[in-house]
Amino acid sequence: MMKDKTMRLSIIASYIDGLLKEKHAAGYAYHSEEMVLNRFDTYCVNNKLDTLNINKAFLTGWMERTENEGAFNQGKRISCVKQLLLYMSSCGIAVYIPHDFCHFTRALPHIFDQAEIDAFFKELDTCQPRLNRSKEVRLHLEYRLIFRLYCCLGLRNSEAAGIASENINLKDGILTILDSKGYKDRLVYLSDDLTASCRDYYDYLYNTLKFYPKWFFPGMNPEKPLMNTTIDSVFKRFWNKTPYTGCNNEPTVHDFRFTFVVRRMNLWAELGLDLQVMMPYLSRYLGHKSTNETFYYYYLVNDAYKTIAQRDTMAGDVIPEVRHYE
Repeated sequence: MMKDKTMRLSIIASYIDGLLKEKHAAGYAYHSEEMVLNRFDTYCVNNKLDTLNINKAFLTGWMERTENEGAFNQGKRISCVKQLLLYMSSCGIAVYIPHDFCHFTRALPHIFDQAEIDAFFKELDTCQPRLNRSKEVRLHLEYRLIFRLYCCLGLRNSEAAGIASENINLKDGILTILDSKGYKDRLVYLSDDLTASCRDYYDYLYNTLKFYPKWFFPGMNPEKPLMNTTIDSVFKRFWNKTPYTGCNNEPTVHDFRFTFVVRRMNLWAELGLDLQVMMPYLSRYLGHKSTNETFYYYYLVNDAYKTIAQRDTMAGDVIPEVRHYE
């Protein structure tokens, strides 16, 4: 039987209520997660938690795998509490955010440095199609532009590959993303040079296909968009041509998005801007439901922590302890 929210007795009960309210407002059922949070509420009572500032030592017992519990269920249980801790952190509470709480490994994002980005686009821009047919030439030009959108705008794979032509305003440089992850819509503004590149590319499409296609990045069949799997394959093919292939953490297309977030946050930190003020803008730009999702990107990146820890006023509250092996 599910524990009623009025029966939560721990000092953090109101924050559990707040997280559940936020999740329900975002459209999540969150039933099983609520049961886990109720268990954590009991854990806090039984272990006599008397402060909101939850530390690593207090979480030790909760993070241990229970009898007959698999690694997946352990991870899910602790992940629910991690969401609660992220929520508390966003409310200004200093809490420990666990990283290495599971016994299975999770691939960390690859944050591109400028040399890697330059090398990737050099390979992409200088490559010539094996068959000098209009279809192959067209696709190569599409690849050159679409990867620049990933890199410069921090888009998800499907947000660029599946964009309809009518959703790009080439006059004002505005990209409208509809029904993205979480069924959210948003506007993304292009720089002047990227807008000019998009205009030139779209004129080229018309001159080549003799019609304006429904999809801004049509696939081999111009009636259909480029597929996510195609983008993944093309990225890997050109990345493997760079001198940086074979690194310990092989990158993916989505790592352009991680890199965009980290670079933006590092820039703000170096300018002395307060992330607590700026994060809602970045979160909305990325299409996240809350700043918690945006901070999640940052928690996974070791190098990013170095700048934020020194410069940002809320680093001590939201950036967890980072170990060398994470």
